[in-house]
Amino acid sequence: MKNFQAEKAVVRAHHEALFKANPSTVAHALGGRTTPSWHWRGMHPFHEQSGAEAVAAAFWGPFLTAMTRVQHRPDIFMAGENEIDGNQSVWVTSMGHFMGLFDRPFLGIRPTGKIVMLRYAEFNKVEDGRITETALFVDIPHLMMQAGQNPFPPQTGAHLVQLGPATHEGLMYGAQDPATGQESLRAINAMLTGMGDDSDTPYPEKLARTWHDDMIWWGPAGIGATCTIPRYVRQHGAPFRGALLEGYQFNGHLCRLAEGNFGGFFGWPNLTLTNSGGFMGMTASPHPADMRVVDIYRVEDGKLAENWIFIDILHYLNMQGLDILGRMESLCHTNDT
Repeated sequence: MKNFQAEKAVVRAHHEALFKANPSTVAHALGGRTTPSWHWRGMHPFHEQSGAEAVAAAFWGPFLTAMTRVQHRPDIFMAGENEIDGNQSVWVTSMGHFMGLFDRPFLGIRPTGKIVMLRYAEFNKVEDGRITETALFVDIPHLMMQAGQNPFPPQTGAHLVQLGPATHEGLMYGAQDPATGQESLRAINAMLTGMGDDSDTPYPEKLARTWHDDMIWWGPAGIGATCTIPRYVRQHGAPFRGALLEGYQFNGHLCRLAEGNFGGFFGWPNLTLTNSGGFMGMTASPHPADMRVVDIYRVEDGKLAENWIFIDILHYLNMQGLDILGRMESLCHTNDT
């Protein structure tokens, strides 16, 4: 049975080189353990890039220019075979925060000179000792809120710098029991299957089949975090279902894996949705739009106990004609005059 130690070592070395780099050296650091045709997927406005030079120019160079003394603070580190391609590929997943001093503008967001924590989730496909694909999700609106530049109406959940797993066991640098990972994947898949249940069973009861009653849902900025099934229903589930179920289309995942008591997936995009009005306080839109989503889970006793969510909300809203970053930059210029 594969233990994924070689693949984990590649990604850990990649991260070590990356977070020692500066804006002028980051392209070289990124190229050390990636292939020349490295396929990198990032959230709006970074989108898809090919090769270390392009990735450095699109994201890491500007980020390391804006943020000084950056620290990588992971809460979850795991690896596994990708269920979506029939377990043919191995992916290494990391989740946590990039912490730094916000000293220069980033994407039109004005700096604070103070600590900020950028939430991230990253999936790396490792083949023959090199990273061939990456998906990096970062919560840009969460950064805006920390900088006092909230672009959204009041959110239904709580605004927090989000914690890692309650059990503090998410950093799985060593080999794990494969049977535990298989059980975690089973619990995640049971939840996904249950989402498609069109019976008349009340929504909270459906959730209770696969979620603990005191579950914690660490949602993205613009929605927020919530806990317990009743509060999850009130603060996210009901608003989401009320505004987005009409024309709901599930597009599938690119990667889904589990190791130990953790697992997760991402899609590109996972969903295509039409906002009938009210979601995140936004008005209705006639245009369907894509949601690129990451879900990371902690499983306990066969049910889901914690869930960290990343949604490319900026891309979703941009497809509906609302350019959040452009508006933020214009407000910044307006305040300067």
